[in-house]
Amino acid sequence: MNCKNCIKKPVITLTNSSIKLCRSHFIKYFEKKVNKTILKYNLIEDKDKIGIALSGGKDSLTVLHILNKIRSKNKDIKLEAILIDEGIKDYRDKTIKDAIKFCKLNKIKLNIFSYKKEFGSTLDSILKKNKIMPCSICGTFRRYLLNKKSKELNFTKLATGHNLDDESQSILMNQFRNNQEINARLGPITGLVKNKNFIRRIKPLFLVNEKEVATYAFLKGFKTEFSECPHASIGYRHEIRDLLNNFEKKYPGTKVGLVNSFLETLSILKEKYKKKHKKINYCSICQEPTSKEKCQACTYVEKLKI
Repeated sequence: MNCKNCIKKPVITLTNSSIKLCRSHFIKYFEKKVNKTILKYNLIEDKDKIGIALSGGKDSLTVLHILNKIRSKNKDIKLEAILIDEGIKDYRDKTIKDAIKFCKLNKIKLNIFSYKKEFGSTLDSILKKNKIMPCSICGTFRRYLLNKKSKELNFTKLATGHNLDDESQSILMNQFRNNQEINARLGPITGLVKNKNFIRRIKPLFLVNEKEVATYAFLKGFKTEFSECPHASIGYRHEIRDLLNNFEKKYPGTKVGLVNSFLETLSILKEKYKKKHKKINYCSICQEPTSKEKCQACTYVEKLKI
């Protein structure tokens, strides 16, 4: 698809090519690419009740919008949004308003759960009292609540807004740390084995990059400005993001190459670590699945005396 003979003004030049697309052609290109990912990896099936991990940002709003379009054509699929309020002042409170507005406009049920109610403290309060990497504890609590609440809401799958940039960062982080077992859980649909205690995550944006998502969200009028978590610049992922962005600038196609080469070996990785995950332990405190006696969330709550 190219707008060479199109009289409309181009809105984007696709990464790694000289192809320029106008608004209507880009929207068709983007939606076709996402739908192709959904079909190729069988991310959505009839009778699915899909939860969308909503933050109010460009990625999650884009996923919710596209899946809602699919749902409108297939009444056997159910859709709800789930939002985790970490308690980050001047950030999450703003995105919650955007999420509520979007869901109300599109008649989508929105379920909101907070660190304050579930763990007894907001992330801001925890960080004031403890010297700890924000992303470490926040990521643990967030994953814990998304899985636990998705089970309570009877979701069959949980859709997230992870795009190609996010995935390339995760892959490289795990490679550098020699965490191949964690890489084995990645992919357009996560997990090593099917188990009712783990709600599998699907990533419809797996093969579209951040630039494309941002352009799509802007053209669809979801928001005019997207804010970033104030803790995003702290930690290992931020360094990896900058490294990959610098490589991409010098050597276009770096991120796509990394993700595609990873996908070629993913089945081998999953097969290697599958047996190890057939037996599941359960936390002695909350009874959620874990590889240890206590899950990481309960360990944090106990250690930090939240």
